[in-house]
This record gives sequence, structure tokens and C-alpha cells, in this order.
Amino acid sequence: MTEEPARPRKLILYVAGQTPKSLAAISNLQRICAEKAPGRYEVEVVDLKKNPELAKAHSIVAIPTLVRELPVPIRKIIGDLSDEQKVLVHLRIGDE
Repeated sequence: MTEEPARPRKLILYVAGQTPKSLAAISNLQRICAEKAPGRYEVEVVDLKKNPELAKAHSIVAIPTLVRELPVPIRKIIGDLSDEQKVLVHLRIGDE
């Protein structure tokens, strides 16, 4: 029996346009995932300026907000993700 490869974990980053904080969060998240868990995370960036209704639907109260949907439980972190240790510990990136 062949072992099935692990499915990528799902991260969603909610931003508001091309603000400095939003751009920093995108860059920091890409770097953290590439360095600490390459190929293990699927990242989706949602611009709430283009889809403002998603903020309420997904309970986003501040931006940028990073949400780890999978594996459950859902975990969130707010900010530009510049504190790498906080991101790794809070979202448990690289733990699995």
C-alpha cells in the first residue's frame, strides 16, 4: 500500500489593498512558509477592498489577518507577520 502524500495546509491572508502593512504581511508569510514549511501550505490572499462582504462573513475585524483553516481548529493572527516566532508558535506552522 502506497502512502498518500500529505495535503497542503490552508492559510488565508486577508488584506486591504496595497497598503504597506498588507504588502509586508504577504512578503513575510511567503518567506516564513518557504523557509519553515516549503510546499506544505497553500496560501490564498483575499483583498477585502475588492470583496468587503467577506470581512463580515469570515469574522475579520482587523487587517491584515492570517487565518489557518486547516488543520482544525481554525487559528487567526493579526498584523504584518513580522514577528516570525509569534507566527510559527501561534499558527503552529512547521509543527505537523
